Amino acid sequence: MKTYDVNKIKNIAFAGHNGSGKTSLAEALLYKAGASDRLGKTADGTTVCDYDPEEIKRKISIGTSLASFDYDDYRFNILDTPGLFDFAAEMTEGIRAADTVLITVSAKSGVKVGARKAYAEAEKQGKSRMIAVTKIDDKDANFFNVLTELKTVFGPTICPVVVPVISNGQIVSFVNLIEMKAYKYDSKGNAVETDMPTAEISEKFEYRVDGLVAAVSEAVAETSDALMEKFFEGEPFTQDELIDGIHDGMNRGIITPVVCTSAADLSGIDMLLKEFELLLPSPAEVGKTEAVTASDDIIEVECNADAPLSAYIFKTIADPFVGKMSMIRVVSGKLSANSEVINAVTGETEKIGKLYTLCGKKQTEVTSANAGEIVVAAKITANTGATLCAPSNVIKFAEMEFPKPCYSMTVKAKAQGDEAKISASIQRLIEEDPTLTYEQDESTKEQILSGLGEQHLEVAAAKLKGKFGVDIALSVPKIAYKETIRKKVKVEGKHKKQSGGHGQYGHVWIEFEPCISDTLIFEEKVFGGAVPKNYFPAVQKGLEDSVKKGVLAGCPVVGLKAILVDGSYHPVDSSEMAFKTAASIAYKEGLRQADPVMLEPIGTLKVTAPDDNTGDIMGELNKRRGRVLGMEPVAHGTTMIQAEVPMREMHDFAMYLRQTTRGMGSFTFDFERYEQLPAALLAEVISSVAAED
Repeated sequence: MKTYDVNKIKNIAFAGHNGSGKTSLAEALLYKAGASDRLGKTADGTTVCDYDPEEIKRKISIGTSLASFDYDDYRFNILDTPGLFDFAAEMTEGIRAADTVLITVSAKSGVKVGARKAYAEAEKQGKSRMIAVTKIDDKDANFFNVLTELKTVFGPTICPVVVPVISNGQIVSFVNLIEMKAYKYDSKGNAVETDMPTAEISEKFEYRVDGLVAAVSEAVAETSDALMEKFFEGEPFTQDELIDGIHDGMNRGIITPVVCTSAADLSGIDMLLKEFELLLPSPAEVGKTEAVTASDDIIEVECNADAPLSAYIFKTIADPFVGKMSMIRVVSGKLSANSEVINAVTGETEKIGKLYTLCGKKQTEVTSANAGEIVVAAKITANTGATLCAPSNVIKFAEMEFPKPCYSMTVKAKAQGDEAKISASIQRLIEEDPTLTYEQDESTKEQILSGLGEQHLEVAAAKLKGKFGVDIALSVPKIAYKETIRKKVKVEGKHKKQSGGHGQYGHVWIEFEPCISDTLIFEEKVFGGAVPKNYFPAVQKGLEDSVKKGVLAGCPVVGLKAILVDGSYHPVDSSEMAFKTAASIAYKEGLRQADPVMLEPIGTLKVTAPDDNTGDIMGELNKRRGRVLGMEPVAHGTTMIQAEVPMREMHDFAMYLRQTTRGMGSFTFDFERYEQLPAALLAEVISSVAAED
C-alpha cells in the first residue's frame, strides 16, 4: 500500500452557495486527474460526488462526500459540501476536516450568501481560503465585476491569480499572473501556451494586467519584511517568490487567491490542480490542533506521523447495508486497520476493523492511514465528533459547533406496525446528521422531528423510506394549550343512583380557586365527619383524573386548587367510586362557574440578522403578536433581536427569516411560560383543538 508524505497531502473542502458549481468543479478535477473515466453532470445524476439516491433525484448535494485521488505525486482529498442552508452541518463537518476551503462563486450570479457563510465558517475554524470563479464560459459571465465584488465583500485579502482574457464577449485565453503566461484551451480542455494579451486583443486589458500584477505583488509583499523591502524598491518578484509568498499568506489567512475555471469545457482545470500543488498548505504546515488531556490540560498536537495516534470523526454515514461508516481525519500518528483505540469521549475501547479511502461511493481498502490523511472506518460505535487516540495518549479534540434545529414537524407512521421501526431508524439518521433531533412532546405526546428547514425534514423522511423502508407522514405539531380559572367558586357534586341491591351515593362540596401550580393542589377542610377520611383519596383521584381535560377545549387544566369543605355519605351505598364520580361532577360545574380561560405557550426568541433586515423582522414579530424586548449589536453589521412570541405564531418563522435575510439570519426559540390566550382567538383555537382530536 502507498504511504503519503504529509507534505504531499492536500485536504480541500469545496463550499459555496447552492448552484455555484462545487460538484461540477470536483467532477472536472477528478476527470482531468484521471480519477474518473467520464465527465459526469449534476443534471444527469452521473457525478462522482452526488451519488445518494436523494441527491440524484433532487439534483443537489445533500451530504458531504469524499473524493480522494492521486495526481503528480500528490494526494488530494476533496470534500464536496452542500450549499443549501438546510444542510449547514455538512459544510461545518467538511471544513473541519480540511486544511483549505475552496469557495465557489458563479461568474454569472456573483457573491451570494452561501459564499459569505462559507468564508465566515472557514475563517472561524482558522482554515486557509481560496476562491474559484466558476461558469466562466457562461454568456452572462462577468469575471471582473465578480472580482470587484469579492474585494468589496471580503476585503484586501483577495488576490487574483488566474484571470480570463475577454474580447467581444468571448474568452480568448487565461492568464496565469504568477507565471505571467497566457493559455488557450481546446475542446478537450488541453492547454496551449499563447501570446500575452495586448490592447488590440482585449480593450484596456494591458492596463488591467498591470493593475492585477501590482495587486498580486502588493499582497505578496505583506507576507514578509524582506519582500516588503523589495516591493518598495520597485523590484519585481520572481516566480518562486510569488509562489512562496502566496503559499505563506494563505496559511496565515492574509491572502485569498482567486482563480477562474469552467467545469463544462475544462478550461483552467489543469491550472487549478497546479495551484493546489503550489499554493495550498499541507497538513504539516497548518497550525497545531488544540486538545485537552485526561488531566484537563490544554496541549497542541502537531501533524506528525511518528507521534502517538490522535484522530477525530468528522462525519458519519448511515448505510443500511454496510452499517455505520465513519469519516476520520488523522491528526497525528498512524491509524491501522484491525487495531484498538480509545474513544476519548466515552473512555471505551474502540475496535477498528477495515479502513477505506473513498472516491464518491467507490471504496478502496487500505491497511493504515498516517497523519494528515482522511479515511473511512466501517461499523465502529463512536459518533461524529469523537476523538480516537492511542491508549498511551488519551486526549480529546474540541467538538464541532452545529446550528440548532429551528423547524419541527410531527412524525406518524403511514403503515400500521411501523411505529417501532421509526425511532430506531431516526436514531440512525441522527448519528449521520447532528442537526436533527427526535423527541416526544411531554404535553401533546406527539413524536417531534426537528431540523433546519422544510427541505431538511423532507429529505430525512425520504431517507427513512429509501434506506430503512419506513414510510412516515409529517404534519404541523399541535400547540400545547392549557386551561385555568380566574375566580373562586364553591360547588356541589352529588352522585346518587339506586338500581336494586346496593346503591351508589357520593356527595361533596368543593371550593375551587386559582393558584400558581402546574399540578392540582388538593386540600380538605371537612368538619364533623361529613365525609369520612377514607373517601378523601377517592375525591382527590376523581379531581386528578378530571383536570386532564378542561371545559373549554378539553386541554389540561393548570393553576387549580381544590378544597373539599363538606358533603355527606350513606353508610351502605357510599363507595370510593361514588365519591370519585361526585368529585368529577363538582369539577365540571365548578370550572364552568369559575371564569375559565385558555392559556397559550410563550417562547423567548433570539434572532440574529443583518442590520438592514431588523426593521422588517420587528414588523413581522408585531404581526405575530410578539413583544420585542431589546436589540444589541453582536458583530459588524449584525444585530440580535430578543422578543417574546406565542408558539402558535412561530411554525413557519424559519422560512420567513431565511427568505427575508437571504439565509444570513438565524434564531433560537425556547419555551418560557404560559399566558392567557386573547379572547379574539378563543373560538378559532377551540375549533382547531377539536379538529385535532
